[in-house]
Amino acid sequence: MSRIQNILEKAEREGAVRRVRPQVEDMTAVGTVDGRAAMTPPLASPSAFEAPEPAAPIATPVPLVRVVTGTRLSPPLLAALSPSTAAEQYRALRTRIVHSETGGPVNVVLITSPGRGDGKSLTAANLGLAMAQEYQQRICVVDADFRSPQQRRLFGLPETPGLADVLLSRATIEEAVIELEEHHISVLPAGSQSAHPAELFGTTTMRRTLETLRSRFDRIVIDSPAATPLADVGILAPLVDSIVLIVRAGYTSKPAIHDAIAAIDAAKLLGVVLNEAA
Repeated sequence: MSRIQNILEKAEREGAVRRVRPQVEDMTAVGTVDGRAAMTPPLASPSAFEAPEPAAPIATPVPLVRVVTGTRLSPPLLAALSPSTAAEQYRALRTRIVHSETGGPVNVVLITSPGRGDGKSLTAANLGLAMAQEYQQRICVVDADFRSPQQRRLFGLPETPGLADVLLSRATIEEAVIELEEHHISVLPAGSQSAHPAELFGTTTMRRTLETLRSRFDRIVIDSPAATPLADVGILAPLVDSIVLIVRAGYTSKPAIHDAIAAIDAAKLLGVVLNEAA
């Protein structure tokens, strides 16, 4: 029996997962198993939940041109900011990722799912906010889901150039990255729609763009397309440090989970987050 099947059956059997007010199709929130974020395999020892030792910044500050204030976050994002069970779930997920035993730093995390409606976009946004609030580091959330972009709406951003425009040489990174000053986080929205996202992800421009972002931010959270049936995640995988798969209990089928795992670089898969389990 696979470890993915084990965790789904464990959640169903124990009924230990809290439901956090579901939103629209891709707006579900992180659930918990035994009071922790439902991630398998285990990513850290219990000591990982202790207060981390202060670390020297790993990025060199580079001013970004576009700074936005007074944005109105989508209500589901408040879960990562307000004192609540949901906020603790996202912080636990952040801690497991940051202190995962991968043998190297986890600075770029790709969030994906077997299909649409599993909650990956909300998880990516809330994870970014949790990282920014707790560690006060430079965090950037990148919307790489060109087919179904959500980050601009979630963060209440205006229509601006984004990642697609940078990759098509229509805008610079400075013009596309938006800094939300009051939330200590930056967002690179998807930008203009592209008919061929996979082709853009495989370009030298994409690799250089991510290298530039690495030099400017301590951690980057990428909201990627679904793992199947698209080829996008396979193209992005070599550019990131780790991958987290989001599944939705009672919604995502087990065959879809297995297909998604098969499409992901197993060496970079940190684990699975179980959303909306009951």
